[in-house]
Amino acid sequence: MTSIVRPPAARTATSVFTSIRRSPGRLITWVILALVSLALMYPFYFMLITSFRSERQYELGHGYSLASWSALFASVPVGREILNSAMICAIAIVFILAIATCAGFALAKTEFRGRRLALVGIVGAMMIPIQSIIISEYVNFSKVHLINTYQGAIAVYVAVGTPFATFLMTTYFRGIPEELIDAGRCDGLTYVGCFWRIGVPLAKPAFATVVVLQFIPIWNDLLIGLLFLQEPNIRTFTVGLGVLASSRVVNVPSLMAGALLSTIPAACVYVVFQRFLVRGLTLGAAR
Repeated sequence: MTSIVRPPAARTATSVFTSIRRSPGRLITWVILALVSLALMYPFYFMLITSFRSERQYELGHGYSLASWSALFASVPVGREILNSAMICAIAIVFILAIATCAGFALAKTEFRGRRLALVGIVGAMMIPIQSIIISEYVNFSKVHLINTYQGAIAVYVAVGTPFATFLMTTYFRGIPEELIDAGRCDGLTYVGCFWRIGVPLAKPAFATVVVLQFIPIWNDLLIGLLFLQEPNIRTFTVGLGVLASSRVVNVPSLMAGALLSTIPAACVYVVFQRFLVRGLTLGAAR
């Protein structure tokens, strides 16, 4: 008697329902996760629907139009501001990666006086809220004429993001077996050679993690951008949306169109690097 071969999708669905039937707690977990997912996805649904309505249609609650997108591109230089945001994010992340990778390898794989104190200082820097130091940073940068410059904003982003990235890279490099470093040393490599030939190739998941965890807050930042990038020709897209929202009459559909457009780069970066994200966060601790 021949057996019926079910397709993989059917077998997967059957196994899921079987496991749920055997474990009522799992059903409750699935229901809770579904409700949380709906709650998290509703703002994106609201942005999407509202962005394709005119102001009149938004007030009436029905109908669709591209008027809000036309108004957004007419009132905000979208292309230039997105380019500014992308450039600032890219340069800041490159500097953060370079500093954090070198510092993380040194803290994890070399012995020097004051190493523990340096790590404590890095952890302490992570706990300082940016709001508590932003005024002093603004005053200091104004004295050296770095207000309304890309360099000033990038320097602040690098200073804010480097402590966490260094801590993450240190944790990751600690997970690399010491035998690999010892083998490299026996083959005649210096610590710099071990860094380039062993540490950097093995740290790709950590690089992806740093890129995702730094890109999203830098791209979405408003506070630093408002203070350090006030000129219209150098401001970021988030600052442009903030200026649009601060006008006397706020066009809500246009604002939702801009907010939806602003989420696309962050979502794309997450989708590209998400397969490395969990591995980069947990591999060093797992070992």
